[in-house]
Amino acid sequence: MIKGFVAICSIVLLGVLAVAPGCSTKSTGAPPDLVTIRGAGSTFVAPLFQKWCKEYHQQHSGTLVDYQAVGSGEGARQFLADAVDFGASDAALTDEQIASAQQGAVLVPVAAGSVVLAYNPEGMPLGLRLPRPVYVDIFLGKITRWDDARIREANPDVKLPRRDIAVVVRLDGSGTTFALTNHLAAVSPQWRKSPGVGTKVGWPCGPMQANGNQGVAGVIQRGPGTIGYVEYGIAKRAGLGMSRLQNKAGKFVEPTGTSGLATLIGTKMPANLRVFEPDPDGPESYPIVTYSWLLLYGKYGDAKKLGALKDVVRWCLDEGQQYNESLGYIRLPPDLIAKATHALDSITTN
Repeated sequence: MIKGFVAICSIVLLGVLAVAPGCSTKSTGAPPDLVTIRGAGSTFVAPLFQKWCKEYHQQHSGTLVDYQAVGSGEGARQFLADAVDFGASDAALTDEQIASAQQGAVLVPVAAGSVVLAYNPEGMPLGLRLPRPVYVDIFLGKITRWDDARIREANPDVKLPRRDIAVVVRLDGSGTTFALTNHLAAVSPQWRKSPGVGTKVGWPCGPMQANGNQGVAGVIQRGPGTIGYVEYGIAKRAGLGMSRLQNKAGKFVEPTGTSGLATLIGTKMPANLRVFEPDPDGPESYPIVTYSWLLLYGKYGDAKKLGALKDVVRWCLDEGQQYNESLGYIRLPPDLIAKATHALDSITTN
């Protein structure tokens, strides 16, 4: 651990500066040996990063963590352009991207979370059941009304409004989009053919678009009849309805920490710590769960900065994990934390 340091973290969301409580973007009066660590990427984990910043601040001084929540796609781009000290992505990196990183790339999972199909609750039942073919066809633009016969069949005991469905998706390059489309492609041959899988895709449903998880949640919150995909904790704090999705075993599963953990437990992590389970087995598994990775270089030129960065990441993998569940994320299993720490220890200086 680095003693006598203050962590100052700035979180930039959707072009607006949102500073974590207890943190500051100003360095007035900062110690002369202040170490600044710059990162960019996932909006999916931004609320957790904000909490980590606040708690880390109370234990250290002199390390400034400047994180911009600009989306996984942009975070990966800045990381590969050597424009930041670390990236954060819910889509990890492809083999080609890893090969293009001049200083090497080490992927360190720090959290996991569920991607929910959230909807505006006005006039809608809570815990709406959506079968696999139904939610695929909503995003394909084939099901356009909430009182569609297939939705009514899955929810026989509730009253559904005679209202058009308005789909909301991400405008920016997004690991959340990757997780959703990876799942849709796994369950639908038509989706797999087109629009396919990616951090950005050509949506066939003519949707509304917004930047970031918070942006999508905000559009859903304001618009009756809307549905979109959002990180579980963000949807919960926004007061949105969340669908019970039908998993591979045919069960309708509510998004919870327990169902998300069931998915992780059934997923085998390879040596490179990059895994995607687009359609998990198990009757209790929630079908759309993703890890969030820090994108770190294999080598850093500044030994002091590397020491500070490793200290921050170790804290996130250790003490920081206690905050995951309260914010709607999934606490990493101990064996995965050990593997992630081993990967972190492999990073060296030039």
